[in-house]
Amino acid sequence: MIAETVCSAVSAAGLGIAAVTAYRKRFLAAVRIAAYSLVPVALVLTGIVEWLADTAFSPTAWVGFGLLGVAWVLFTTTRMVERRRGGSRRERRAAARAARGDAPTAVAPAASAPSLGQGSRPAARPAASRGDDDFSDIEAILKKHGI
Repeated sequence: MIAETVCSAVSAAGLGIAAVTAYRKRFLAAVRIAAYSLVPVALVLTGIVEWLADTAFSPTAWVGFGLLGVAWVLFTTTRMVERRRGGSRRERRAAARAARGDAPTAVAPAASAPSLGQGSRPAARPAASRGDDDFSDIEAILKKHGI
């Protein structure tokens, strides 16, 4: 009952604002405001407001919403863990079988790798020089700050 009264008051206020807007010769805006202001009354007349009010004050409905939230959290958590591990259990088993050589593979492992000639492959630097460069940069930064 209170929700219906509030919706009716909101609609009446909206129609009043639409009337003032139409008085100012902004007819397109006035019609748009009137359309928005009729929505709450339409929801009251269809019974949606009563259903929402009953749902909002029902402990059973809140438990249901809580369970939906828990289910959503569980779904998202399992998806994150699945992505972090690299696929579903079935995909991991298939990869383990392929690594052991138990199951024959339909395609050779190197078949999906692109074929690049020697000229297009970038020259690799030795790992030791890469590590030394990184540490020298870090040492320079630490010396700069007096550490």
